[in-house]
Amino acid sequence: MNVSEQMIAEIVRQVLAEKGCAPAADDGIVKQVAPSGVIGIKTANVKMEPFEGRRDVVLKDLTTLEEAPRMGIGIMELTGKPFEWTLTYDEFDIVLEGHLEIETDGTIVKAGPGEVIYIPKGTHIHFQTPDYVRYLYTVYPANWADGTN
Repeated sequence: MNVSEQMIAEIVRQVLAEKGCAPAADDGIVKQVAPSGVIGIKTANVKMEPFEGRRDVVLKDLTTLEEAPRMGIGIMELTGKPFEWTLTYDEFDIVLEGHLEIETDGTIVKAGPGEVIYIPKGTHIHFQTPDYVRYLYTVYPANWADGTN
C-alpha cells in the first residue's frame, strides 16, 4: 500500500475532529470545539493580515459568524501612526503587550498589559500607540461590517 501525504493529512484531520479539535488552518488559529459550542482558541501562531492595506496595522478575526453569531473577537497589532475609525458596534480592547491609546474628543484613554478599554458604538476615535501594542478586540454585534447593526 502506498501512503501519500494527502492520506496522512486526512487521517490526522479525522482524528482531531473526533477529539473535538480543529487543526490549524493557513491562518495559524487552532481551535478546540465542544459539541455545546464552547470554543477554545490558541492564539500564539495566528497569522495577522494587513488592515486596509496598511503595514503598521495588522489583525485577524478569531471566530466566524457561524461559530459566534452575536459576538466577535480578534487580535490587532499597531505600530506607527494613528488611524481614525468610527465604530458601528460596541468594542472592548484587552491589551496583551505594549500600550494602547484611544483618542476621542481631545481626550486620550490609555491601557497597558492586562488593562481594558471600552469604546461605545458611534464613537469617532484614533487608535494609536507610542511604540507597539498587541490586543484582543471583542465586538458586539459580531456582524459589525455588514451594516445591519
